[in-house]
Amino acid sequence: MVSAEFPMRTDAEKGAAAHVYGGHGDEGGRDVVFTFSYMTWQAAARRGWFGSEDRLARALVTHPCVRRVLVCDLMRSLPLKLARDLAETLRPSRERVDFPTGERAQLVQPVRLRRSDPTSLRGAQRLAAAYDRTLAAAATRMGMRDPVVITAHPLVAGFAEFAWARAVTFYAIDDWSAYEPHERWWPAYRESFAAVRVRRRRVVTVSDTLRERIAPTGPSAVVPNGLEPSEWIGDPTPPGWQRDMLRPLLLYAGTLDSRLDIPGLVTIARAMPEATVVLAGALLDPAHLQPLRAEPNIEIRPALTRAGVTGLIRVADVGLIPHVRSALTEAMSPLKLYEYLAGGLPVVAADLPPLRSVDPRVLLVGDGGGYPAAVGAAMGMGAAPENERLTFVQTNSWAARHERLLELALA
Repeated sequence: MVSAEFPMRTDAEKGAAAHVYGGHGDEGGRDVVFTFSYMTWQAAARRGWFGSEDRLARALVTHPCVRRVLVCDLMRSLPLKLARDLAETLRPSRERVDFPTGERAQLVQPVRLRRSDPTSLRGAQRLAAAYDRTLAAAATRMGMRDPVVITAHPLVAGFAEFAWARAVTFYAIDDWSAYEPHERWWPAYRESFAAVRVRRRRVVTVSDTLRERIAPTGPSAVVPNGLEPSEWIGDPTPPGWQRDMLRPLLLYAGTLDSRLDIPGLVTIARAMPEATVVLAGALLDPAHLQPLRAEPNIEIRPALTRAGVTGLIRVADVGLIPHVRSALTEAMSPLKLYEYLAGGLPVVAADLPPLRSVDPRVLLVGDGGGYPAAVGAAMGMGAAPENERLTFVQTNSWAARHERLLELALA
């Protein structure tokens, strides 16, 4: 239920407020305001622009349908921002990616005194209102006319009024109300999603399951994750340490946390002692992965650069997505699925809704197990023919994904 103290107006009811920007801005494209979820422009740059919202933020800066764009980082505490800004200035210039500030694009970095987001409903509403005021002022200074807002922030999406905007689109890249590290905010997320429905805001999700959970009442679309074609053309540049490993090389490239089916991975490793199972990514839950360290043919490696990830995928034999079934994994669009296929790999994955009907080279494993047999079948498939691989890359490009998203958001 949406709190009665929070006034709700549909996008259609806000037309009168939008006139202050002097028209619709169709000449030369639309004015766009974009907000990250829990990211900053610099953080997106440091991780290689691989995330969904990272790619969209960067694309908006140069997209021909966008006249001017205002990008908003997550709101950080002032002491933390000052410390990180200082650390950023000490980085070698070659490691910094400065925002391309100019008449066409500007970056907003809102601050607050408290360290973390409030967890109460009233506090979450105040946070969204602060974002709203900051963005409205920045849009006015930039001379924006009748802008549209695209937000990936799950609290801002429903709670911010945005009376100055022509339309608001919630870009939902995960089911935040099922993300365990944010459990304290689950009630606020659910209330915000209810507000999205009341306001009839536009919604773009990465999976059908996630759209069903948000249950938008306004225009909506499902836009899965995608690929940057330039990363998948040319010779691969793997990290090098894989050369001496036993083959076949069975690869999981992604965040290493509680999503991983540990018994499933152990079963694969023990059924195929001649193979090497490589898990490469940021280790967020060491205790969850601890049982894997006892297996002699399982290698746990730290996160790689983008070139390292794409190169390792190109020389692997099978891509693995052994996720446990949970509310979070059932709503995800695993980027690694598209990357494995872009590298020509057959894929063995848990049978989860977003992984179905993507490509015939994806072999799904039910709750009953069956990973070793599926890996054996995948090995029989071998690498995809080069023409098929490149066709998949072009068909599932981020550029194509963004056209579908912007078709809805800028309409």
